[in-house]
Amino acid sequence: MIRKAPISMIMTSPVITLKKNDSLEAAEHLFKKHHIRHIPIVSAGAVVGMLSYTDLLRLSFADITDSINPEADSDADALVYNMFTIKQIMKRQIVTVSTSNSIREVAQILAEKEFHALPVVDNNKLVGIVTTTDLIKYLLTQF
Repeated sequence: MIRKAPISMIMTSPVITLKKNDSLEAAEHLFKKHHIRHIPIVSAGAVVGMLSYTDLLRLSFADITDSINPEADSDADALVYNMFTIKQIMKRQIVTVSTSNSIREVAQILAEKEFHALPVVDNNKLVGIVTTTDLIKYLLTQF
């Protein structure tokens, strides 16, 4: 294992992002299309929030109803998505790391804060994202 290896070695870049005014339906589409669970919300390249797939599922009826009629579930989701905005449900108090942070430092933050993703920011601009999955994949290459 490389001592002091920078997080830039394992972060994902470029990052799929959304803006506060984008629709929740657009968010759901991106989550499903790219098989991701976290999307940074940006304004002029700066991170202003984070939306997780779990946040979206909390609003959705699809996973809590017995899917007898999938079209009805989809209609219910669309109705709920129109009642809320990304700005209303995104997390605002975001912890970020920089490309110079070590993998160990980032792993410690993820473990202590019980986060699953952290935006990687340099000079107030989003340059990547690191997730627990990225960290696990890195650890697997070391064994």
